[in-house]
Amino acid sequence: MISSDYCERNERVHKLMTKLGAELPETMTAFATLHKAASTKGALDTKMKELIALAIAITVRCDGCIAFHVCDALRAGAARDEIFETISVAVLMGGGPSVVYGTEAMEALNQFEQENKEKATAAAH
Repeated sequence: MISSDYCERNERVHKLMTKLGAELPETMTAFATLHKAASTKGALDTKMKELIALAIAITVRCDGCIAFHVCDALRAGAARDEIFETISVAVLMGGGPSVVYGTEAMEALNQFEQENKEKATAAAH
């Protein structure tokens, strides 16, 4: 069973992608290059690109992608209300299934925010 802990899921996805890279070095190197090129600031900033990726992750129903892109959207400076508006657009485009996966994105957001608060508290002490 896959964990419903999105912080853990995000770490798991990263670890598994590293392992996949060991088995498929050319493919994963190419994917990493594509990811970097697609998410680097251009006409759209990185935050906007992560929010777009999150909306797509919700509509295609990818739990690991939701964890990955909620985390990266927060790192890129996305605010809670921006993530909720992203969920709203995904629901518009994906209907009922996107509502269900939108709740997963909301839970991921809550968990990453809690993790960030705990890290900030620990760093302050």
